[in-house]
Amino acid sequence: MTPTSRDTGATLGRIAVFAALIIVLGTVVVPLPGGVPITAQTLGVMLAGLVLGPRVAPLSILVVLALAAIGLPVLAGGRGGVGVFVGPTAGYMLGWIAGVVVIGLLLRTGRPAWWRVALSALIGGVLVVYAFGIPVQALVTGVPLDLTALSALAFLPGDLIKVAAATLIVVALRRAYPRAFADTRERAAVA
Repeated sequence: MTPTSRDTGATLGRIAVFAALIIVLGTVVVPLPGGVPITAQTLGVMLAGLVLGPRVAPLSILVVLALAAIGLPVLAGGRGGVGVFVGPTAGYMLGWIAGVVVIGLLLRTGRPAWWRVALSALIGGVLVVYAFGIPVQALVTGVPLDLTALSALAFLPGDLIKVAAATLIVVALRRAYPRAFADTRERAAVA
């Protein structure tokens, strides 16, 4: 079934909503030494992957990154400009793209029970993002990889709280408004 202009418009709207959510959550910032702050943006990244799925969620991340690239202050603490793509947080931002794909793919492998939502957010939203972020942070800051990984443990409690929050939000949203999710739209298009 080919998408209609209404479907395309709805998808673009969903991309914009999640890009805006990620940007707004970037206003919640706790600065840390080393140049990588604790932010709520990764909660928005997790939600995008969980709700939009592996094909659409990366587009919401790319919108945020494109806006940052042209200099808009859309990243944590009002940062923007091409300099952020060579700074200590560059790998984490790349990890957002891979992370939402992994989240979406993991969640689509079975029934979206609460534990599958949590596991998908943990693996894609934390482990994948760290896998990209930590090596780039180590490279940019000149700190050895093992010490950078050890310092990343400071983020883990907050990220686990974000996984729990994303799980609660998505489980409640799925019950209240299942049409919001990409997987229900994909099934409807096939039927």
